[in-house]
Amino acid sequence: MDAAPPTQPVTGDGSGATTPVIAGAGPTLRPGERPTVRLRDAGPDDPPRYAPEWLELREPADAAARAHELLDPLRIRLANLPGKAGLVVHDLGCGTGSMGRWLAPRLDGAQHWILHDRDPYLLHFAAVASPRSAADGSRVTVESRRGDVGRLTADALAGASLVTASALLDVLTREEIDTFADACTGAGCPALLTLSVAGRVDLTPSHPLDAEITQAFNAHQRRDGLLGPDAVTAACEAFSERGATVRLHPSPWRLGPAESALTAQWLRGWVGAAVEERPELAPRAEPYLRERLAACAAGELRVVVHHSDLLALSRPTGGAS
Repeated sequence: MDAAPPTQPVTGDGSGATTPVIAGAGPTLRPGERPTVRLRDAGPDDPPRYAPEWLELREPADAAARAHELLDPLRIRLANLPGKAGLVVHDLGCGTGSMGRWLAPRLDGAQHWILHDRDPYLLHFAAVASPRSAADGSRVTVESRRGDVGRLTADALAGASLVTASALLDVLTREEIDTFADACTGAGCPALLTLSVAGRVDLTPSHPLDAEITQAFNAHQRRDGLLGPDAVTAACEAFSERGATVRLHPSPWRLGPAESALTAQWLRGWVGAAVEERPELAPRAEPYLRERLAACAAGELRVVVHHSDLLALSRPTGGAS
């Protein structure tokens, strides 16, 4: 998760009015709700957490950031799986399907993607916009499942060749990460988990308030038992303790003038979350955000938002397809 909802009046235009933030850059939540894909049972009327506009805005930066270096060890594992019926990939919290659009054309062989999300609109979008062919021209098919990705079991992943997710680990608790690792290692399938926040941001030019905003944002990410920037370390430990081989690689967003629309939305959500965590920052955060947005609009701001990609290669059980 790369930003969160501003509830304090942080503005960026000097007007005194709260600047709207696209849901996802800072999702609109009811009091006490968690800013994440629903990890437990959801009612049919629960509002979505992520606007497709935010997911569309970030997709090019996500694609550029994901660690290509993890693909070769993944391909080797997938090539050695038993059975010749093709790959079965579970994409958890799929959103609009950006992971499938990035990964499916980079893997050989027939693929069947099972898309999981709690938002039926996003599931429909992901299914319609999914790729139809693999790297070698083999067929790619999809199905969608609306439901609870926080109660995965090894049985639910029976027959899976791979589990993928983007920006998911950091909105899990330690217990949920343990459950997730149990499911993947129990099923003997690898997991490619991308774009988890690392708790570090570099802005150029720098500003004296950068560090305080970063610290407050990171504290916000750890609310209610969520791991936030500690999630990757916890996931590495969880998978390693269960016998998996874990590889990590940095996957930073590198945002410059060409990504100004994304940078502006990210800034609003990032500063807003910091102010929600520490309301006393608001008097300084408002002019800070205004200055940063102006530099962004002028093409003078560059931002590196650090993430980590994790590849966990579980011991095969013989049940993968």
